[in-house]
Amino acid sequence: MTGWVLVGLALALAACGGKPQRPQQQTRPDLAKVTTHETAQCHADLRAAGVTFRPLPDKQTGPGCGLSGTVQLLEIGVPVNNLTAIRCGEARAFVTWARNAVAPAAYQMLGSELARIDSMGSYACRNIVGSARNSGRRSGHAIANAIDIGGFVLKDGRKITILNDWNSADPQVRQFLQTIRASACKRFGTVLSPDYNAAHRNHLHLEDDRAKFCR
Repeated sequence: MTGWVLVGLALALAACGGKPQRPQQQTRPDLAKVTTHETAQCHADLRAAGVTFRPLPDKQTGPGCGLSGTVQLLEIGVPVNNLTAIRCGEARAFVTWARNAVAPAAYQMLGSELARIDSMGSYACRNIVGSARNSGRRSGHAIANAIDIGGFVLKDGRKITILNDWNSADPQVRQFLQTIRASACKRFGTVLSPDYNAAHRNHLHLEDDRAKFCR
């Protein structure tokens, strides 16, 4: 990762929770399916990076919800908890972020190696929350194309959470969180943080959707 500069980018949308009512609530059609070629290339990329993973079968799980081209990450070089099905492209972006941004930033900015990334999950058949205008749309979680990150544990025993430390009194902790968000914005299409709305006060939402939306 080069430089520790906070990046400001333009706004768009994506997130979590809710219940479907009509077909309009289905996810964006361009993200509903991935091709066999895309999946095969992504698998090759993960193997080349030394990632251990398990391909998962495609299946529909509800209106606008389902798995297409997903994997379960088993070993990426950085411990991560609470991850289930993840679309392969999302998994590939997450691996590079965890390895090349979060781990180095923890060591260089906080003086300790990273022990674990605490995830709040990936796949869930849900609608977007926190936006009345988009509450009828499926979240990226509904197609396993998003991961929510709640915090980080360091090997020196410190635990840094988005909820408690986004506005920490410690400037190094604040800079660490701002830096890894800026890095995520270079790797994911949508990145949402506590700066976006109250629904994201306790996590970073990372989604591989080409939206170019960072807040």
